[in-house]
Amino acid sequence: MSQRPLPVELPRFRLASLPTPLHDAPRLARAIGVDRLLVKRDDLTGFAGGGNKVRKLEFLVGDALATGADTLIATGGPQSNAVRTAMVAARVAGLDPIAVLYGAPPPGREGNLLLDVLAGARLVFTGDPDRAATEAVAEELAAELRAAGRRPYVLPRGAATPVGDAGYVEAAAELAAQLEEIDVQPAAVVVANGSGGTQAGLIAGTAWLGASYRITGILVSRPRQEAVPRLLELARSTAGLLQLATEIGPRDIHVEEGVPGAAFGVGSAEGEAALRLALTTEGLILDPVYTAPTLAGLIRLVEHGTFDRTAPVVFVHTGGEPALYARHGEDEGTGAAMPADPTHVPASFMHV
Repeated sequence: MSQRPLPVELPRFRLASLPTPLHDAPRLARAIGVDRLLVKRDDLTGFAGGGNKVRKLEFLVGDALATGADTLIATGGPQSNAVRTAMVAARVAGLDPIAVLYGAPPPGREGNLLLDVLAGARLVFTGDPDRAATEAVAEELAAELRAAGRRPYVLPRGAATPVGDAGYVEAAAELAAQLEEIDVQPAAVVVANGSGGTQAGLIAGTAWLGASYRITGILVSRPRQEAVPRLLELARSTAGLLQLATEIGPRDIHVEEGVPGAAFGVGSAEGEAALRLALTTEGLILDPVYTAPTLAGLIRLVEHGTFDRTAPVVFVHTGGEPALYARHGEDEGTGAAMPADPTHVPASFMHV
């Protein structure tokens, strides 16, 4: 079938190269013990290595320009993929880029932070390690700019808003068309759940399309009790914005633990093994914060029998590769050394 268009046309600033590929991953499938694994390559959206954030920013930057903004403020951490992509997108769209980052300035400029600097973004550090502190600082900064006659547009962490999430309603339609073309009906589509926007858009999109597969989010940032109501509200608000004429309820919300006990952005043995496994089986470069823990979560679900090993599964690769290049042999913020053998994968992750 051809891809179903969104029923409401929102302002848009084109950035992405779409559709992104849907690839079979037979070696990775064999390694984790499923008959078929497909990878939705949203790491290949084609703009500044921004991965899934590019789909969202097309609509968010479009909205910013439509409202007359002259400045784009993005919030997150020093290695935020969303912030870095927003800073580059702001430059391309003719907006002044400002990054509000939690914590203190690190000693070096590496990974995503280096790209923020190269984009000429103004960096504002909160001095507070609490991620939520960025939002208040961003609003204070926006108020100062408005008082000076400027027109700022503020993005929340992860760019998770109904406007941005429209990009993943469209992605759901794109994926459905690709699956129909190859005659595959997956049991589930697995994606990282951080700020929730990507999963919320996919939930709204699959409900609108009447797709039978569930969208399973692997928790990498927020606890379940916070993630579930947030997802439900985001999915419903996105559906309302786009007039999707579909009901979304609690039964549509599926989230699972990734690596139990792991803190956000802190490496784990399971995430490290998943990162290496993707690279050595399929040449996929995962990031340490979102996609590696998500693959580790998928592996756990397969091992625990949550997924039928004979049913196809889609793994959404959301990108974020530049964060990997800020580690230099240590997990960010932990001081934990990387394992010495870069080819070692724990036996429990191998089902060949």
